[in-house]
Amino acid sequence: MIIAVDGPSGSGKSSTARGVATRLGLRYLDTGAMYRAVTWSALEHGLDLDDTEAVAERARQVELSISTDAQHARFTADGTDVTEAIRDPRISASVSKIATNLAVREELIRRQRAIIDEAVDDTGGIVVEGRDIATVVATHAELKVLLTADQDARMERRKAELAEGAVTAEQLRDQIVRRDADDATVSEFQVASDGAVTVDSTHLSLEEVIDVISRLAKEAEAAPRDRES
Repeated sequence: MIIAVDGPSGSGKSSTARGVATRLGLRYLDTGAMYRAVTWSALEHGLDLDDTEAVAERARQVELSISTDAQHARFTADGTDVTEAIRDPRISASVSKIATNLAVREELIRRQRAIIDEAVDDTGGIVVEGRDIATVVATHAELKVLLTADQDARMERRKAELAEGAVTAEQLRDQIVRRDADDATVSEFQVASDGAVTVDSTHLSLEEVIDVISRLAKEAEAAPRDRES
């Protein structure tokens, strides 16, 4: 089974997808971390992020190692563990330039599909979260979810993820609002795709959201058997 979870910044995609993967015994892929890892690599190499071809070449060359263990998500770029580094505010401030580079997207989508195929072959399923999983990366997913929340809730959740004083209120709003606006130019993640279920998490706890999506997954998994019988 492939479960695709899309949605805007701060909607709870990562925590929810990890929780669903853990509960259902599936693998987990944070595609946003891949864009962050490329951002880290480009900055480490001193690239001008506006040089789209140089950045795209870096995306093609960088060696990424992505753990799909929901309990032990680790990321390395060219042999360096960047699990913590990619959450740094400087990465958050720059990642949209990477995520809106169409050649970078093409390369990372290729890698994402390979990871998904391997997970399905090896373990039987994976929960994948990002911006365009249901619409581009894994259009054949058995369950497609658009996870949303109002802006205030998303800002509060993102703030809770960061160390106290790590960013100002203005920087936080920029991460949420500006990044969503930028990413919307290359990815349609604010409207549910065909066959997707919209889950509004504004007034739900994390466990409640995990409950909803896990139930939907079990229903989706049973549906083919129901049709066959």
